[in-house]
Amino acid sequence: MTLLRPLLCALSLLPTVQLVAQSTPPVSVRLAYQNVGDRYGSLLVRAFDSIPASRYDFRPTPVQQSIGYIAQHLERANYDLCGTFGNMHHAVTARDSLPDTVKARWPKDTLVRRLRASLRFCDTALDRVQAFDSFLGVTYLLGFETDLAEHYSQLSSYMRLLGMVPPSSLPPAPRTAITLSGPALSPFVGVYELAPGLQFDVKAVDGALDIKSTVGTERRLYPSSANDFFARDVDAQITFVRDAGGAVTGLVLHQMGRDRMARKIR
Repeated sequence: MTLLRPLLCALSLLPTVQLVAQSTPPVSVRLAYQNVGDRYGSLLVRAFDSIPASRYDFRPTPVQQSIGYIAQHLERANYDLCGTFGNMHHAVTARDSLPDTVKARWPKDTLVRRLRASLRFCDTALDRVQAFDSFLGVTYLLGFETDLAEHYSQLSSYMRLLGMVPPSSLPPAPRTAITLSGPALSPFVGVYELAPGLQFDVKAVDGALDIKSTVGTERRLYPSSANDFFARDVDAQITFVRDAGGAVTGLVLHQMGRDRMARKIR
């Protein structure tokens, strides 16, 4: 996937994919779509969270949308677009039917909570997609993802006008590495399968771990605890999973609000 940055540029874990008509969607295609949605969905939530409630009525000019208006619009658009490509129905309440100008003045906490719920709805909708061979379905799916990207760009511009830094321009939160010995790192060495055809190769190097996907470049991970590791240049972490006997059986990739499990296959 080369369009946007999320996982491929972060840990180089996902391959480039091509949209093709198939009876069963390749896992790599599904993950590519999920990555784009995860990236912009999480950035939008972080942006709305960081903007003070007192500025939700801000708009650069009288004809532009306010921050509150953008939040309620995204919620409604998510349900409409994701309900279409995921063949799902979101029950509309009387409150949902209020004019957009009224919903735009709802409290910040209400707007952010409802936006989060609409993004969870879209996660479920994408999981339900059975094939990527429907022109209408893919059109609505791309509409959902480009809508998120467009409004994140819009919101980023507003934040800069308010003297704020958009979350995509912030460095990863600082983390402190600890020292682990070679014997402590050796159980993590191996190959982990995120999905059929998508694997991570983990090696121990100089008190850290190097991780490489089946098609990606190698990235270095540093220990923050006995089982947790982080990348220094991107906001991504990995937790290794052990069984009751202490053997490493898998890992969990934490990024963009999603936790993805990969089982150790050798």
